[in-house]
Amino acid sequence: MFENILRIYGLNPDETNVQQFGDGLINHTWKVETKKENYILQKVNTEVFKKPVDIDENLTMLRNYLSKANPEYLFISPVSASNGQSLIHTDAGYYRLFPFVDGSTSVNALTSKDEAYEAAKQFGKFSKILAGFKAEELNITIPNFHNLILRYEQFTEACRNSSSERLEKATECINFINEHQDIVNTYREIISNKNIPLRVIHHDTKINNVLFDGQNKGLCVIDLDTVMPGYFISDVGDMMRTYLCPATEEETDFSKIHIRKEFFKAIYDGYMEEMATVLTDDEKQYFNYAGKFIIYMQAIRFLADYLQNDVYYGAKYEDHNFNRAKNQIVLLQAYLKLEKELMN
Repeated sequence: MFENILRIYGLNPDETNVQQFGDGLINHTWKVETKKENYILQKVNTEVFKKPVDIDENLTMLRNYLSKANPEYLFISPVSASNGQSLIHTDAGYYRLFPFVDGSTSVNALTSKDEAYEAAKQFGKFSKILAGFKAEELNITIPNFHNLILRYEQFTEACRNSSSERLEKATECINFINEHQDIVNTYREIISNKNIPLRVIHHDTKINNVLFDGQNKGLCVIDLDTVMPGYFISDVGDMMRTYLCPATEEETDFSKIHIRKEFFKAIYDGYMEEMATVLTDDEKQYFNYAGKFIIYMQAIRFLADYLQNDVYYGAKYEDHNFNRAKNQIVLLQAYLKLEKELMN
């Protein structure tokens, strides 16, 4: 299956072992084992990333910058093929080959606040070492990915065009979203504030995008396809959404949804250990807001998709996205209830 791809990278297919690897939901990933070294082979999902070349250009720019500004940082960038290219286009799609970091591990679910701290520290470190890079030079790999204004507009449009049955069923959720439009208004204030700059932001800070060493210490961040110009609230908020609650967005027993305050402190301590001297005073005022920002936006996205008959996320069962939306609303309610306590 991969013979031609492997040959382009100078690898002998007869001397390699290729196995599916990881639990990623976007790109297809395989581990390539050879006698000398191991690699990660990845096929880019062009339904999500319309312009894979833009991702490749971003990684090249960041690699070149870090090779001079911070050469000791473990930046996982694609390997160049025999033709000198780091992105290979064939009839089957776009492929990249990455070095496999031997001795590293990743986790799919947080088991301790120490893991939350280490992950937050790594995402903070990533933005810190790239603070001198002009973020605006990066390509936008997913346009409007965390644009809350647009997401709210899409939600209101979905409400206008939804079937009466789904609209009626979702009335309580719709009312909650509308009652908290202040979260959208705050986002408007942030993006218009000249003291809150665009930074190099990862945008997908779930725990399995961090590599750990054998002592469970953070090594670096991976899965850099969503690295784009953005605001720090995106990375911090995504950690809060995915780290604070022991239940995932798929949980339908909402009694299991609660905020682990010690995990909030771990996120704050880890991230601010790296970014405290980098963030502006205005940015620091919105640390708590970051959690509201991402949880609210994800609730909107799930609810809008449900109202549009599940055209974006799809649904594995009836009311799948409706349940996801309710899940995130319950999480947001729990977050709002504890908001004043979290920073104490």
